[in-house]
Amino acid sequence: MPDSQKTATAQNHQTYSIKFGDKSFEIPVKTILIAVIFLAISLRFVSAIYQGNTITNLPGIFDQISYDGLARRVVDGFGFSFAEGHWPATRAGEPTAHWSYLYTSYLVVIYKLLGANPLIARLIQALIAGIFQTIFIWRIGSRLFNRAVGLIAAVLNACYIYFFYYAGALITETFYITSILWIFDSALRIADTSKPNWKQWLEFGLAITTTVLLRQVFLLFLPFLYLWLWWNVKDHDGGKWQKNLHLSAVKGLGLATLTLFILILPWTIRNQRAFGTFVLLNTNAGFAFFWGNHPIYGTNFIPLLPEQTYHDLIPAELLSLNEAELDKALLQRGLQFITDDPQRFILLSVSRAREFFKFWYSSDSIMISNISRIGSFGIALPFILYGLWCALVSDWKSRTANQKWGIALLLIFIVVYTGIHLLSWALIRYRLPVDALLLVFAGLGIGKLINKIPSVELK
Repeated sequence: MPDSQKTATAQNHQTYSIKFGDKSFEIPVKTILIAVIFLAISLRFVSAIYQGNTITNLPGIFDQISYDGLARRVVDGFGFSFAEGHWPATRAGEPTAHWSYLYTSYLVVIYKLLGANPLIARLIQALIAGIFQTIFIWRIGSRLFNRAVGLIAAVLNACYIYFFYYAGALITETFYITSILWIFDSALRIADTSKPNWKQWLEFGLAITTTVLLRQVFLLFLPFLYLWLWWNVKDHDGGKWQKNLHLSAVKGLGLATLTLFILILPWTIRNQRAFGTFVLLNTNAGFAFFWGNHPIYGTNFIPLLPEQTYHDLIPAELLSLNEAELDKALLQRGLQFITDDPQRFILLSVSRAREFFKFWYSSDSIMISNISRIGSFGIALPFILYGLWCALVSDWKSRTANQKWGIALLLIFIVVYTGIHLLSWALIRYRLPVDALLLVFAGLGIGKLINKIPSVELK
């Protein structure tokens, strides 16, 4: 049995020791995990039921109108298109590749099998997220620090308002966050195994493929992830040249990449046929980069402009292009904005940090947005900062090499993913994958504080 499986098996048969004064309780890990999973599912079910069987434009989830409409069109036999002109600049009846094929396909399967009932899709999504987000974040926290941290991080994930709010919405966020946690859980297990087998690498390949099919922006982080795995997976029994080349990691990453290529290829072929030009997956990078860096902002980024404004900003001479050609043309215009005034681009990017990390009350937001913002990131932030300090300063020397490299991987993602959005388009919901991993550090911070309370101990 591989080392990682042995560790997981041992953990599943251990207990949590909880002490209050003179009283001590031993609770099986499995029992507590089931309780946290039940909590996570319950809150996500409440969100799904609240959002109901109709599609409405609630704060931050406008995209569900597009996904629902697109899925219904596919079910009705019209393919990936809209009956009327649609965001971002797709003409009626013409093909679109702007939206996630995987998430649309999820809705198509549900609608075909169970009828066009959004509530059913919401509930299934909530169930999947409640189970797997809890398990993945528990594993990550337990592996990097200890089982107490893993448990606290799992509880935080279950109760995080943003996570259970979006779990009820028909948009990519929930599955995207879940698949990112799957990637990190898989990568850390591979790096912690003396001889990773092909099944582990295949799982890793499926995890990154799922993530990319939900949001292609993750492709930008893959080089960093690959480099981390290449360095951390060694050939323990190989010759010197194999160890230097990390041949085992090269082979494993090759299998993962092949998996990614095979599962993306059908959509690339579809795009070629639909648009007559190469589009790897989706047509949204150019639109986002063009609008996110347009001179209309000056040096002060505004997260959301009136919808019609975005269409009006597109040069009239480009509107005759199909969606794929337009996306490429807008990317070129966006890059031109930078070369024309690099200083403005830098200041504009810095200004996006305010919106990306926003956690305070805003009179411009409705009540549900303010509650979600303050009740999620606002409450967690002090514990995140304390946990980061504990991980990187006070306890750094006591960490094993594997733990240090694991912590480094999470931080690399947080920095790179944040940087990508500060340079393009920053919304709070784009930060949520970062929040999911930051909750591991919040778990560490809270765990440290709990164990500082006299006569209280969790381990």
